Amino acid sequence: MAWIYIIIAAVFETAWTFSVKFFKLSDLKLLTWHNFYHVDQSLPLLAPLLGYILFGVGNVYFFSLAIKQMSMATAYAVWTAATLVLIKVAELGFFNKTISWADVFFISLIMIGIMGLKFYVPHINQVP
Repeated sequence: MAWIYIIIAAVFETAWTFSVKFFKLSDLKLLTWHNFYHVDQSLPLLAPLLGYILFGVGNVYFFSLAIKQMSMATAYAVWTAATLVLIKVAELGFFNKTISWADVFFISLIMIGIMGLKFYVPHINQVP
């Protein structure tokens, strides 16, 4: 179950990262009582802030569940690697970024490392 928590935490971390990308503190100054209740005006201003808070809390919650069941070093390595892979996939899918052969190679190395931690180093995953 810890591995599922890590993947869920990585998804939340990825969403949190994009919330940070689109969050502008200066945009909150544009929010007034007159446009607060107009969804088409307030939602674009508030969505990154709400995402920052909700995705950040979700990330911390699921990561904390995972580190209670597995070693912190393994959990952190897998969480970081999975987040990096998910960010790259999101950039490709949603932001039309390109990918190079070097990107594919190094992402493959990250995935091989995750699989190595999961399948070939079982004694690391036990918390005493």
